[in-house]
Amino acid sequence: MDDDAIRAVVSRLARQHPSGGRVVERAAVLAEGTDSTAILSWITDHDGRPESVTPVKAAGGLHRERITAAAGAASGQAPRRYVLPPGVLN
Repeated sequence: MDDDAIRAVVSRLARQHPSGGRVVERAAVLAEGTDSTAILSWITDHDGRPESVTPVKAAGGLHRERITAAAGAASGQAPRRYVLPPGVLN
């Protein structure tokens, strides 16, 4: 895919983010098929950053250890969304 085609796909998949930029779901990019690697590379080449996920703090209780283990496992996963700065898709 060329740069203009990737920009069109990202523009179609992106939506507004509270930061003023645009956000793209990783799952939507992967659904694009074989071009998903090129699209993810384009996003990171244009200052797209993985959105940080704040771990959930367990308050305690009977299932505290299961919740803590699940939160720890989630931190090693691929990012769910990428945030593009304002003006990249214009």
